[in-house]
Amino acid sequence: MANNEAEAAQAGGSRRLAGLSLAALGIVYGDIGTSPLYALRQCFLGAGRLPVNPTTVLGVLSLVFWALVVVISFKYLTIVMRADNRGEGGILALLALLDPHGRASRRPLPWLLLLAVFGAALLYGDGMITPAISVLSAMEGLQVAGPTMKDFVLPLTVGVLIALFMLQSRGSGRIGRWFGPVMVGWFVVLAVLGVRGILAEPDVLRAVDPGYAVGLFMADPWMSFLLLGGVFLVVTGGETLYADMGHFGRNPIRLAWFGLVLPGLLLNYFGQGAVILAHPALVHHPFYALLPAWGVYPMVVFATVVTVIASQAVISGAFSLTRQAIQMGQSPPLSVVQTSSEAIGQIYLPVVNWVLLIGTVTLVLGFRTSSNLAAAYGIAISATMVITTLLIVRVMRRRWRWPLAAVVAFGAVILPIDLIFLGANLFKIVSGGWVPLVIAAVITVLMTSWRRGQQLVHAQRAEVDMPIEAFLQGLTYEPPVRVRGTAVFLTAPGAHASTGLLHHLKLNQVLHERVLLLTVHTEDVPSVPASERLQVDELGQGFYRVQVAYGFMQSPNLAVAMKLLESLGTVPELEDETTTFYADRTHLQVGPGLRRWRLRLYRFMSHNALGSVDYYRLPPGRSVELGIQVEV
Repeated sequence: MANNEAEAAQAGGSRRLAGLSLAALGIVYGDIGTSPLYALRQCFLGAGRLPVNPTTVLGVLSLVFWALVVVISFKYLTIVMRADNRGEGGILALLALLDPHGRASRRPLPWLLLLAVFGAALLYGDGMITPAISVLSAMEGLQVAGPTMKDFVLPLTVGVLIALFMLQSRGSGRIGRWFGPVMVGWFVVLAVLGVRGILAEPDVLRAVDPGYAVGLFMADPWMSFLLLGGVFLVVTGGETLYADMGHFGRNPIRLAWFGLVLPGLLLNYFGQGAVILAHPALVHHPFYALLPAWGVYPMVVFATVVTVIASQAVISGAFSLTRQAIQMGQSPPLSVVQTSSEAIGQIYLPVVNWVLLIGTVTLVLGFRTSSNLAAAYGIAISATMVITTLLIVRVMRRRWRWPLAAVVAFGAVILPIDLIFLGANLFKIVSGGWVPLVIAAVITVLMTSWRRGQQLVHAQRAEVDMPIEAFLQGLTYEPPVRVRGTAVFLTAPGAHASTGLLHHLKLNQVLHERVLLLTVHTEDVPSVPASERLQVDELGQGFYRVQVAYGFMQSPNLAVAMKLLESLGTVPELEDETTTFYADRTHLQVGPGLRRWRLRLYRFMSHNALGSVDYYRLPPGRSVELGIQVEV
């Protein structure tokens, strides 16, 4: 009986692992799975402009093979994915692991914070370029079917992208269940097409020998270095694997990679190499050259569906990244719409969605071909990979306590590879690589300006806020009129009476019979269970300090938190009709804390940010915003 139960449990675990691996295929591997549409072609037609001959073809394939093995299989799947923050991955999760606020160390690490913010900002540029290059490269298959179809490529690409972004408000849950099976079919097709090409030219399999890559560099070091900008395109989905780890776990992602994705990609790249080796003139579209003539149009449709899936993953990642930035104080509050009552990760941010749409369509119309877009693609991800390596090395030493020799060995192998890829991509700056860098720089300035402004606002208000003990003692000497009901004041962390409370008492000369000082905390964990969300302290004279904790992957909902508070019975019953919520609305005055241009930028963001009533989901009819003047 015990053996049967153990076998049943093992079978159930295996089914769950298989199910998660299937789901991971649909979300995680869309980006890297569409690289065969353009990556190998770009190696020969990009900045290096390689001549097409057996030496270069085998050399390129060898570089592709070892890039996938070392960067994805070893760095990300084996090492980086060990660094999870309670299951969540991504560059901001790495930042949380390193305790950037100095809780574990007396010295804060501002350079780590800036580095991680810039790395996160780079991903927004990727969020615009990935949909543009993926859908455009799929549509360019129409040109292979017939030269007369060339005029339809751009309009169809723009149409697909607009439809994709318009559907974001509906959520990805309904179509998400189909992503996994579609991507299984995609990687199987990649493998079959690759085998078809390899059978015609089996010599390409010799490229697994790294000697061909070394020989290519020895023959022409400079051209080979420039070539790496194209080779890098085969690993551009590496950051996505780590960022989406929290949705599925490391084991399902690893199983999907080694069981299907890696074999499918390698077979297809080698098949394309075989086509180029046998017919050098087909180097412009080696992917579609693997197909029989009748299969081009169906493949264009299939590839378009897959590129939409890849784009969806990147867009959803931008939404999640923005919510993390808001919760960690790096971004002003924005409207976050929960599109699923079951999956917390399914969200929609209207402002981010429309910015991505405008940016993506502008890139398509500006660059016009996937080859031109490839010049802008890669530099953002290569820079992010360098930052990830720097952060993971610190995690190895500081959190995992790895021996110094092991940490140095890892860094000595991986960091030079990342830096070489970044160096090769830097040559793309003039021909379009400046686009993601400008996007990242703008977002970094916005984030750092917001964070600095918030720090100054909180510091200034802390100087005028009264300690709660002194405030309560003053009420004993001069008690104000108390009226029926409950007042809930949103309060900054600390043992102070909020500025809003003092302002309210000064203006109205009355207090409610019950006053809740409500503070929202964002913890350095992805989520906080409801059972651990609330902490209540009774202060006397009808005052209570209520602390509500959320994780950086959660959106605050104080209306729900108040229902939870009432169910705990730690405060007297809160009647909806007599409970009023008070939130501060800060108005800034010129001071010495911020440079004038940063002050204007902070004012602009503050003016356009979501108000506390909307962001914290307070009942609109029972909420009041109090204007507070602050000099920064």
